[in-house]
Amino acid sequence: MNRLIGFSSILLSSALLLSTGLQAQTAQEKGLAIAKELDRRDLGWTDSKTSLKMVLKNRQGQTSTRQLRNISYEVNAPGLGDKSMVIFDSPGDIEGTALLSYTKITKPDDQWLFLPAIKRIKRISSANKSGPFVGSEFAYEDLLSNEVERYRYKWIKDTACGKLTCFVVERYPVYKNSGYTRQVVWIDQKEYRVLRVDFYDRKKSLLKTLKLRSYKKYLGKHWRALKQQMQNHQTGKSTSLTFAGFKFKSGLQDGDFTPARLKRAR
Repeated sequence: MNRLIGFSSILLSSALLLSTGLQAQTAQEKGLAIAKELDRRDLGWTDSKTSLKMVLKNRQGQTSTRQLRNISYEVNAPGLGDKSMVIFDSPGDIEGTALLSYTKITKPDDQWLFLPAIKRIKRISSANKSGPFVGSEFAYEDLLSNEVERYRYKWIKDTACGKLTCFVVERYPVYKNSGYTRQVVWIDQKEYRVLRVDFYDRKKSLLKTLKLRSYKKYLGKHWRALKQQMQNHQTGKSTSLTFAGFKFKSGLQDGDFTPARLKRAR
């Protein structure tokens, strides 16, 4: 009799696990599933253009402002990630500076920086990707696309985030020379939008927090945060970005994203 009861309990427990789905996943499997769904929901944007304002603030509260543009190109090929180019329009001492980024999956990423003052294109070493991008609190690696395969994942918890409910997921960079040991990401469960990312440095200390807000949907599918702020907890500095005029599927081609184009990006 006891054996029959035990067998029945096992069958009932198995049925419950199958019916609930996520309950049968490990924290690592659930974290990966969330990352894949986040990626899946944003497929198909093809290319994009936007203008943005960058405001740098130091520990004393003093600010400086820069105007720039960003163009991006979606890449769907094995081992490769998206391409992007950032071009500065002002102030005058940085006008024409441009960064081209090729995200890779398993191989080192490619990045080139054009410096108009010396009319030279400088290749950014993959070993230096943790360095600050033109004095901001964004590192060079922060400007690369977050391809799923570049991280290992672990779901931590579900929690309230304002009026929404969020997944909290840890991701661990597997690409070489990252300046981070882990990132903790808050993703809203309804629309799969990233609302916050905490970055931990190589000493495993909290380094920075990125907050994303004022989301707007484009083409009925693609969510973009119009405001982003990166706060450096160790230096007291911050960098905010305000985006405007997003345009998608504007006809950009792979050939628009080459190092030779950097000098003509103005």
